[in-house]
Amino acid sequence: MSCNLTKGRNITCRDTVGGVKAIYFAQFDEVASYVTASGELTDFDLGASDDIYKYTLKRGTASCTETLTGSSENGTVFYTPSVEIMLHKLTKEDQNQVKLLASNRLVIFLELNEVLTANSHNVLLALGLENGMELNAGTGATGTAFGDMNGYTWTFDGMEREPMVTVADYTTNPLDNASFTFQSIVTS
Repeated sequence: MSCNLTKGRNITCRDTVGGVKAIYFAQFDEVASYVTASGELTDFDLGASDDIYKYTLKRGTASCTETLTGSSENGTVFYTPSVEIMLHKLTKEDQNQVKLLASNRLVIFLELNEVLTANSHNVLLALGLENGMELNAGTGATGTAFGDMNGYTWTFDGMEREPMVTVADYTTNPLDNASFTFQSIVTS
């Protein structure tokens, strides 16, 4: 049987933290190919002139949840990843970007606050590789009191046959893996 268990799991050390440091968007329709092996993204190729877009996030303003849904009656299992981010300040530039983000399917990379023990690089996750992630909910709000949040809350979700995967470790900067092909990471 191909779905035999392969290992157990002990209680791990208390050496991790939660939260998301940055989110990276790639347009799903620009993905030429990708390779995953044992839950890790090892190769990711966009066109040579296609960019990845980075949004740096304030601490405590983003999260990722993946829900596993199974049906014993139907013999099916699928995964529903969801990413929520908050961006401070309402701007005309963000208003224009939200329209573009909502019009596209996306591959999302999350740079977590968690670090790899071996080299202190941030852990990266990839979501929406097979079907893409979509911006399906969001708000722009001014707040009421001076201390209230003024800005955006956006929720991206997807539906995949496989769970989210960890991205292979990078050399110096996130996504600079030798087997990843794209033009550049756009930060502003």
